[in-house]
Amino acid sequence: MWEKLPGPVLEAVARCDADRLEVELSGVAPHVRKAKTAPLYSVAYRFASWERLVRRLEPDWPAEDLYMEVEYNNDLDSRDSLSDVMSVLVEEEGGQELSQLLEFLDARFRAVTVPDPDLSLRPWIRPTKDGPEEELGEWWKRKPVHVPWPG
Repeated sequence: MWEKLPGPVLEAVARCDADRLEVELSGVAPHVRKAKTAPLYSVAYRFASWERLVRRLEPDWPAEDLYMEVEYNNDLDSRDSLSDVMSVLVEEEGGQELSQLLEFLDARFRAVTVPDPDLSLRPWIRPTKDGPEEELGEWWKRKPVHVPWPG
């Protein structure tokens, strides 16, 4: 779906990625600056990370690889960073398509998770951002139907 996004959205994504690259390059050695041309945490990477998590939680995922709670935590943090980026991108012309893509992935996430009102995962799964619980995204308040990490 990524390649079907309109030009103005891809241009806005490129601007976000350029800003992110500057953040990632700040304080690194000059030879590293020259070698690195794209950010590690690009917008596309963040979407791909969220999609990989959703796919991993779906019942037909071939659970051949090891996936730990810390990775789940990182993936939820990655979804937080998508929210931050989306607040900028949805204002761009055509940004609604990017929002629709994210909503599609979020709906798939909700389909393979259940509400966790007791926050039973909180001893192991905690956001890295400080802030009140009520300000956290819904993904922090849900738990997988099929736990992808060893029991």
